[in-house]
Amino acid sequence: MNAPTHRYLSLGAGVQSTTLLLLAAQGTIPGFDAAIFADTSWEPAAVYRHLDRLTGIARSAGIEVARVITGDIRADALDPKHRFASMPLFTLGPNGERGMARRQCTGEYKIKPIKAEVRRRLGYPHPTRVPAGVWAQIAIGISVDEIGRARDSDVGYMRNVHPLLDLGWRRTDCLRFLAAQGLGDTPKSSCVGCPFHDDSFWADLKAHSPAEWEAAVTFDRAIRNGSAKANADGHPLRGQFFLHRARVPLDEVVLRPRPRPADAPGCGPWTCPHNATTPVAAGRGEVA
Repeated sequence: MNAPTHRYLSLGAGVQSTTLLLLAAQGTIPGFDAAIFADTSWEPAAVYRHLDRLTGIARSAGIEVARVITGDIRADALDPKHRFASMPLFTLGPNGERGMARRQCTGEYKIKPIKAEVRRRLGYPHPTRVPAGVWAQIAIGISVDEIGRARDSDVGYMRNVHPLLDLGWRRTDCLRFLAAQGLGDTPKSSCVGCPFHDDSFWADLKAHSPAEWEAAVTFDRAIRNGSAKANADGHPLRGQFFLHRARVPLDEVVLRPRPRPADAPGCGPWTCPHNATTPVAAGRGEVA
């Protein structure tokens, strides 16, 4: 097998990918031509602060942090003129059917722009065909306890590697390493308005980030009855849509936060812990 043309890090700015960036900056693992962060435009403020911090660390080691964006997930979801990339909203059908919308947001706002950036850097932007033998190695932050999420790439111009698996590191090892580097406050990556958040996240957001809590509440109200857009299959959106699994307005939910384990994963482009969730079509009679 020929050598990769480039070597990149898929940077979600969570615990595992942050660990990989620091290990590369310190020379413990091979360096990267760039660390690519796909921005949905609705990450928590803590993630953006952390990303700025990482950018400085990476720059000192000669690693570029590239922020790529394909749109604003919050604004796009509410714009009737924008193609609808479905979020996994909880649905309540006209006859009380409980379901969940298809999840297309990770592919649209995370994976797609990373692939486009890799193609661009290889010199073959879409729709130009990438020649055989031209490929980039993509490092992904998957630790031993999440080995089931390790996958090969689905395109020939990207080949995934998992340095944490090679090191035999678990997420707890990453947490200890980051704490020793003064980065023990590394946040979990996710959108503010992700329906997969648990009550602990929502309660913490409400108590400590009131502006972001209000933004989530406002968004939740706005998506209640769908929009003028059609879903990916061309069917009109029907029923009611909610951010919280209780299927009541977010600001009316009785939150019951529970202690979360320190090693609970975040949601990266290739490592969303909810990838196994069975999606259903919103408001069309299917139930979860």
